[in-house]
Amino acid sequence: MEGKKFTHRTEEEKQYIKKRLNIVEGQIKGIKQMIDDDRYCDDVLTQLLAVNKSIESLENSILESHLEKCIKKQIEEGKPEVTDEIMGLFKKFR
Repeated sequence: MEGKKFTHRTEEEKQYIKKRLNIVEGQIKGIKQMIDDDRYCDDVLTQLLAVNKSIESLENSILESHLEKCIKKQIEEGKPEVTDEIMGLFKKFR
């Protein structure tokens, strides 16, 4: 698997991320039910906003971990080219 990178996460980190994803999944299921129930658009949009905020919060958490662990480690290992990776990542989040 040349070229692929991996991130070691503790079981605690994995459980935290999975818990957050399960919440998002539940929110999505709830929105699907709202559509089936012909709920008012404003209510559906409000729930979609909540999903977006949940995902954004999880993104920020993973990004923070990435900076603290992965990026810092690569810089310490003398791989300054990792700054290109992080700059590209920041561009994706704009």
